Amino acid sequence: MRRLAQFLALVAMALAVRTAVAQVPNVQLDVWSGEGYQPCEPSIAMDPNNPDVVVAGSILDNVYRSDDGGTTWTKDKLTSPLGVFGDPCVVASNTGDFYFLHLSDPEGMGWRSDALLDRIVCQRSKNGGKSWSRGGGMGLTPPKDQDKEWAAVSPDGSRIHACWTQFDKYGSQEPGDSTVILCSHSDAKGKRWSEPVRVSDQAGDCLDGDNTAEGAVPAVGTQGEAYVAWALGSWIYFDKSLDGGLTWSGDQVVGEIAGGWDQTIPGIGRVNGMPVTQVDHSQGPHRGRIYINWTDTRNGDTDVWITYSDDQGATWSTTQRVNNDGADRDQFFTWMTVDPVRGDVHVVFYDRRHNDTREDRSTHV
Repeated sequence: MRRLAQFLALVAMALAVRTAVAQVPNVQLDVWSGEGYQPCEPSIAMDPNNPDVVVAGSILDNVYRSDDGGTTWTKDKLTSPLGVFGDPCVVASNTGDFYFLHLSDPEGMGWRSDALLDRIVCQRSKNGGKSWSRGGGMGLTPPKDQDKEWAAVSPDGSRIHACWTQFDKYGSQEPGDSTVILCSHSDAKGKRWSEPVRVSDQAGDCLDGDNTAEGAVPAVGTQGEAYVAWALGSWIYFDKSLDGGLTWSGDQVVGEIAGGWDQTIPGIGRVNGMPVTQVDHSQGPHRGRIYINWTDTRNGDTDVWITYSDDQGATWSTTQRVNNDGADRDQFFTWMTVDPVRGDVHVVFYDRRHNDTREDRSTHV
């Protein structure tokens, strides 16, 4: 669900490259047939060297590609011997490669299989999403479950970083079962991955709620540093690696996520406010700045927040509210991107400021 916002943000960015200030009509990529999983949790990326080439993914195993900047699309099904079971994450490299990360289902039996979620899978496309590799896995530690991954690519395209949540047992109420944040990297175009490193010092529970360690979105610095933030309880934690992901420093509390990351919005089945981490790679005055963006309920309704660091995460700015409406209106499903040329920060979110009632199911973006 969190990736709905990322989808809208990056589609807008891709189309804006082609049309500058012209208004662009929405393009519907998929229509649910009524069978299986509804397409949701979309993720999208465009080729940094050719913005006409755009690749997207959605639950459960859908992959979409466009060669004209998002005007028209072709839909395919992603396949892998390791299985494809949702949580799509699509990222692009400066080398022109696309990477599609997702959850595993090696026996093809879904929730009936004990092997479901046994690893995170990464597949590579060298031709703009027309074909994909068989996939390389990371985090295989049965019977533990690997879930909710995200990825980032180094500026030169040589290293891919992936971070995710490891559950001792997904959904377990046993006090001895816990969740931790793991990170791994690949110097082999996603085919082989390093032994995962535990990044989070504090563990969470396995209930997939506020007290579960989740929402790890890595970002890569201008010199190859690796950064990641995640949510646990009422706090956002941050960690960094200055050696490309080999070793990590201790957890740092960046700020409060008031009310927790598992948030309630009328008319929406599930909403989370997990943090999004990005870095300014432009040649502008804020090159290297780290941004973290999330939503929380400190004001009684759900608002969008942002903070930044200019010293590799040692200190952080005062938290700023992004939405500028009055009280009692919800803003949620946020995502963020930083313009790699100008350094402008773009934050997108669902916005209900124009609704007459918070019970209204309609949503404005």
